[in-house]
Amino acid sequence: MSDQKRLFLVDAYALIFRGYYAFIKNPRINSKGEDTSAIMGFMNSLLDVIKRERPNYLAVCFDKGGSQDRVEMFEAYKANRDETPEGIKTAVPYIYEILKAMHIPIMVKEGFEADDVIGTLSKQAEKEGYQTFMVTPDKDFAQLVSENIFMYRPVFGGGYETWGIPEVLKKFEVTDPLQVIDYLGMMGDASDNIPGLPGVGDKTAKKFIAQFGSMEGLLANTDQLKGKMKEKVEANGELGILSKKLATIMLDVPVEFNAEDFEMSEPDIPKVTEIFQELEFRRLIDNFVKTFSTTVSTAATSESTKASEATPTKETPKETKAAGAGQFSLFGADPSSAEAQTTNTFERKNIENTPHFYQSVASGMATKLFIKNLMQQKSVCFDTETTGLNPLTAELVGIAFSWEVGKGFYLPFPEDQAEAQELIEQLRPFFEDENIEKVGQNLKYDIKVLAKYNMAVKGKLFDTMLAHYLINADMRHNMDVLAETYLNYTPLPIETLIGKKGKNQLTMRDVALEQQTEYAVEDADITLQLKEHFENELGEANTQTLFDDIEIPLLRVLAAMELEGINLDINFLNSLSEQLNNDITSLEKRIYETAGEEFNIASPKQLGIVLFENMKLVDKPKKTKTGQYKTGEDILSILANDHSIVQDILDFRGLSKLKSTYIDALPNQVNPDTGRVHTDYMQTVAATGRLSSNNPNLQNIPIRTERGRQVRKAFVPRNDDYTLLAADYSQIELRIIAALSKEETMIEAFKNGEDIHASTASKVFNVPLEEVTREQRSNAKTVNFGIVYGVSAFGLSNQTELSRGEAKELIDTYYETYPKLKKYMSEQVDFARDNGYVQTLLGRRRYLKDINSRNAIVRGAAERNAVNAPIQGSAADIIKMAMINIYNKLETGNFKTKMLLQVHDELVFDVYKPELDTIKDLVKTEMENAYKLEVPLDVDLGTGNNWLEAH
Repeated sequence: MSDQKRLFLVDAYALIFRGYYAFIKNPRINSKGEDTSAIMGFMNSLLDVIKRERPNYLAVCFDKGGSQDRVEMFEAYKANRDETPEGIKTAVPYIYEILKAMHIPIMVKEGFEADDVIGTLSKQAEKEGYQTFMVTPDKDFAQLVSENIFMYRPVFGGGYETWGIPEVLKKFEVTDPLQVIDYLGMMGDASDNIPGLPGVGDKTAKKFIAQFGSMEGLLANTDQLKGKMKEKVEANGELGILSKKLATIMLDVPVEFNAEDFEMSEPDIPKVTEIFQELEFRRLIDNFVKTFSTTVSTAATSESTKASEATPTKETPKETKAAGAGQFSLFGADPSSAEAQTTNTFERKNIENTPHFYQSVASGMATKLFIKNLMQQKSVCFDTETTGLNPLTAELVGIAFSWEVGKGFYLPFPEDQAEAQELIEQLRPFFEDENIEKVGQNLKYDIKVLAKYNMAVKGKLFDTMLAHYLINADMRHNMDVLAETYLNYTPLPIETLIGKKGKNQLTMRDVALEQQTEYAVEDADITLQLKEHFENELGEANTQTLFDDIEIPLLRVLAAMELEGINLDINFLNSLSEQLNNDITSLEKRIYETAGEEFNIASPKQLGIVLFENMKLVDKPKKTKTGQYKTGEDILSILANDHSIVQDILDFRGLSKLKSTYIDALPNQVNPDTGRVHTDYMQTVAATGRLSSNNPNLQNIPIRTERGRQVRKAFVPRNDDYTLLAADYSQIELRIIAALSKEETMIEAFKNGEDIHASTASKVFNVPLEEVTREQRSNAKTVNFGIVYGVSAFGLSNQTELSRGEAKELIDTYYETYPKLKKYMSEQVDFARDNGYVQTLLGRRRYLKDINSRNAIVRGAAERNAVNAPIQGSAADIIKMAMINIYNKLETGNFKTKMLLQVHDELVFDVYKPELDTIKDLVKTEMENAYKLEVPLDVDLGTGNNWLEAH
């Protein structure tokens, strides 16, 4: 068997789709805004096959134009398939280009599917004595399996499984792989729209094949069937025969297996690397070079060797030839050959192959000389090394400094805290010098660490993470990604020093000084280089002012808020937890009584069976791709009005999540040193410019439910001398859209202080303002807030008591009432189509890569973003400006009052009671005057002994 030549035929689209959906929750978007998920997923799979199997012969097979023969047989064949995602359509030309550069043949024939091309080539190769491996997850290929034809299936979680004859016979419970065609014909295939025999599923099809051998055998013996099944099979015999034909893979496609054309040959490495660089595939370049390299580098060191070493070494590891273990000689070339050395020129730069001078600074005179030199610089990049990721509990291990590319210094800190404080005091002149610019990556972390040592970081700041966020908000912003994307450099992974996460992971203090120095100074050096790169790009994107005037000043504000934290009433939360336990138990009991059985309510699978099979709440329930009933909130919320059990289930889920996420979790997130909860505000997550809250997320505490509101009662002032103040922008997004669209009717309503929802209802329903009913105002409010997000008649009818027809009429009337609003929305979409982005009042850009997509659904989502991103983003910019101004006033006025939280359009303050009147005036004035619009900004203030009272 091993002496036979092996041919691998890859089902291109099967792996492309698989790769695309593998990244669906975290798409791979490059700096140009291109979705490269499908290309990356496909290439990862292809290289994996090559590394694992080292095939002698290989080809990639594509569909083109669908199957003409099958469509002629059955016009509805594959007619119900969703349109191919835009990310896959744009990927295919790149994949063609890569395959050509790799010298891998592309097999495609107009009017035929890849299945048929693969089937034909497999049988031709078999006749010539070759073993063929069909690389595909598609079970339909099982019909082709023979002594020399195998399925090579990617499996969930990684790896592959090979299906030969025994595996196919076991899987489908047949005696010959050809019977798989009968199985598929009887079952049908919803994805291909093959009808099959009505009422026949997996078990019945296997039973019929065991009893009758084939579709024809079944149809010839229908007298042995009973009842409705007999009627269905007899009435649909022709449909069964047609389905079998549709499921049969063709073996006579006009393609030819010519072994010489399929033989693996060396790829054009420079060309492939060039394409990968264009796509910004950093790690994939490494993977590709390793796959086809003839030498072994440090990256191929075995995992066991890594695990056994306490600290990394600079020695070259022993050569390894195991396929799939890293690098190997695919074509048997001499490792010392010129060709082998050529491949190394395409490897990314790293600390091993890049000249650098990184030096640790000894204590005493060396430190004094270093600081003297440090104080002469105009701009310095620094990076703290600590014992952990939490800046409030981490201790300083060292600080790295760099002000010249390729050079830098590392100042190690003693473990003794008194000695560490003495050392940091020597650096005070540097950190507090207003004339020295401080550069860093995620400077907020470093500022918070230094604050523990009573050290402020003064002077101009440049944060590379924030800079890149303004340049390309949709990309990731961690330093490794930025270094590989913009500098073609792979930084030293932290895991090489301290090991992987887990109980055995070391801290930086356990690492040898030499390794600390190399790692820490490299970070500072690379960050400095990124700063030089991003300075130009900020100007090109017209976001320099946004960077200097909003994001950087806000960084200091957020650091202060996070260090301050907020007081928590743990006793109240404990009592609330007990109340929720009772509520959840009561709901659970009621659900079981209504269902007539006990089951795991938290299990979507069990819930689906109870609701849709046992209780039959709907005639045709929707299912997931795996055949499980859909029980998501979008499905259940529609059924809740008609079925009490569904509302109980939604309430059960809501209370369970509230209890686990907040009520039980918050007490564990209290910092033991401060006794407060310290959330972490992230500036670089939401593409709109909104802040995100994490550890804990205080922005997602439910406010619409009574129990959700109760959680806010747990947030209290620091002591009896303080009270909480909540300041909330009133309808800021509606005010912004009124100003941006220059819609006079809406502007006048705001200027006159009218209730905007009642005002809208008055105009839309054509009734006097004083006669507007509560229901009319509610419907107008739903449209007011929904219109910006592209609410449809269907969506509006679901959110109100209106029928779909009434909802459509309301939306049409709304646009007639506010014609300039509709015009503005249209202009925003046109601007996005022409420029590829939209922007806020202050110039924050939101790039919309799908705005010209041919896929209507994808394009529609981008169009909605074109309208709402400037509004959401402008609101975010305005509240950020208000926060900066208020913080500065609190600092310069030496107030005891502190700003604690930012939640959507609301700010929360811990106010020293004697300062209350002054603070209320200060906050209201700064928030309402943060940015001048044609529409006045309005802020509601509230105070109380807890957040709920204040809100």
